[in-house]
Amino acid sequence: MVVSLLILLLSLALFTWSVVGIGPALNPALLLAVLGLVMSVLLLIRSRIRRPEQWIVVDGSNVMYWHDDTPRLNTVRDCIEELVSRGWTPVLWFDANVGYLVASRYMGPRELSRVLRYPASNINVAPKGTPADPLLIEQARNLGARIVTNDRYREWAQAYPQVADPDLFLRGSASSEGVTLRVEDERPRRRA
Repeated sequence: MVVSLLILLLSLALFTWSVVGIGPALNPALLLAVLGLVMSVLLLIRSRIRRPEQWIVVDGSNVMYWHDDTPRLNTVRDCIEELVSRGWTPVLWFDANVGYLVASRYMGPRELSRVLRYPASNINVAPKGTPADPLLIEQARNLGARIVTNDRYREWAQAYPQVADPDLFLRGSASSEGVTLRVEDERPRRRA
């Protein structure tokens, strides 16, 4: 948006200089100014009609076990890449012990961000003693998003009745070839 406003201002200055300094006749400066005005208007329109984020919440503490029931952040990274390639913007949630499971030390969003190569602003770690499940279910509801997990959240069904809806979940698996998401059977669904 800043670039388009800068182009607009420069084009207006060039247009003014061309008309005042050279006259209203057709000249290269006038053509360049008009081209700049058109480009800046198109850039402004494009920035206003950008597609909204298509959020999807990822249960990282579940996904990291998808390959051989062994906690691996590589599995989560592969899942993120697959989701992004399909047009989603993942928001990740982990239990507080994630770092101890994969690196024998605490890992917060910044450390996980480095390993996962994904913005820390989209990575959440539940506070110690608090399971990530209710936090990610709540965020999915607030965002109107689906949840990537193989968990069924039966223990949370009373507090969060939406978990009874199988369309809320995007299931998957992982192997040495990468992550496979079960999106082939997708049908339109209502928001969480």
